[in-house]
Amino acid sequence: MADLGAILTASVTPFASDGRVDEDAAVRLWRHLLDHGSHGIVVGGTTGEAATLTDEEHVALVALAVSEIGDRGTVIAGAGSNDTRHAVELTEQVGEAGADAILSVAPYYNRPNRRGIVAHFREVARATDIPILVYNIPSRCAINMPPDLLAELAQIDGIVGVKQANDDELGPIDGLQVYAGNDAVLARTLDFGGAGGILVSSHIVGDEMRRMLDEPDRRAEIDASLRDVYDAMFVTTSPAPVKAALNLLGHAVGGLRLPLVECDDRELAVVRSVLEAHGLLEPARA
Repeated sequence: MADLGAILTASVTPFASDGRVDEDAAVRLWRHLLDHGSHGIVVGGTTGEAATLTDEEHVALVALAVSEIGDRGTVIAGAGSNDTRHAVELTEQVGEAGADAILSVAPYYNRPNRRGIVAHFREVARATDIPILVYNIPSRCAINMPPDLLAELAQIDGIVGVKQANDDELGPIDGLQVYAGNDAVLARTLDFGGAGGILVSSHIVGDEMRRMLDEPDRRAEIDASLRDVYDAMFVTTSPAPVKAALNLLGHAVGGLRLPLVECDDRELAVVRSVLEAHGLLEPARA
């Protein structure tokens, strides 16, 4: 099994005021994440707004991460698509850019049947010799890959793990490293011997989430103390809340690309309140 690390942050993609990718801000953020609990990062995943990145932007970000922080942490590249041909091409490109592993989401929207899913991932796996994590997130893809199908995918050479974002089916899978796909189940995943998590809240409370790994006797206590953070980071469609939080904390990651929009006043108040509650931000003066 590949040793990709346990606390992996699904990095946001910083944008400049004109909407371009802000590479300098990205590098600063990645270094901050590795300084605060993360063993590695995911570039070009859902939280990185991959759906609105061009392939050129996407591959350039991966290459930048490998160049700038690849000696300090793992770089996992999102490379999924609902077009198998496109998924193969993107997988090849991010592999050539130096990624340590691929995160490949289930084909969304066109809803292939089981045989189609298996055939899709066989083609993706043939395209690279670096490890592949499949990504099961039925809330976004409109299809679910149940545990028996994931175990079947584990028989494909190169597929080593799963980011499991179906909490109802979270558990060990024969032949796969299991990563929590939702922040709120990191503790559960670690408890059954899973590999770790691919996380969003670790942008904000990465040190505390790392303690859940390093201090298993206090895991439940630490997890309970972070529940409000998990909720706030998903008060509206991600990554709007985590980008708002990072901007409030001075990381200057910019806005979002349409069709995603920034937090409204109510949502921003929720984000601000949780940062204040955890001592990360000074309370606003009346």
